[in-house]
Amino acid sequence: MPVYYYIFLSATLFTIGVIGVLVRRSAIIVFMCIELMLNAANLLLVAFSKMHSQAIGATHPTAATDAQIFVFFSMVVAAAEVSVGLAIIVLMYRNVHSVDVNFLNRLKN
Repeated sequence: MPVYYYIFLSATLFTIGVIGVLVRRSAIIVFMCIELMLNAANLLLVAFSKMHSQAIGATHPTAATDAQIFVFFSMVVAAAEVSVGLAIIVLMYRNVHSVDVNFLNRLKN
């Protein structure tokens, strides 16, 4: 499968994530859209890793796994981000009884 299919899919997912962050008010939806953007970047990284390993051939044995290791660490960081982010959202809901991001802007004053 050509790499531009992956590029198009990754760009589409990233665009959906950016639109979701800019349009939605719910903190949970915004958080999910940020995760969608992160996964789009991971998909693109794996696609370029596969393209790079095909271009090099079999001369470099770890060429296919270098970027995939970065994706693995990125997913570990994303899992930690999810746990911290959801804890913040739960505490926000306990104190404010809302997950509306615009309501938090009113709390600054």
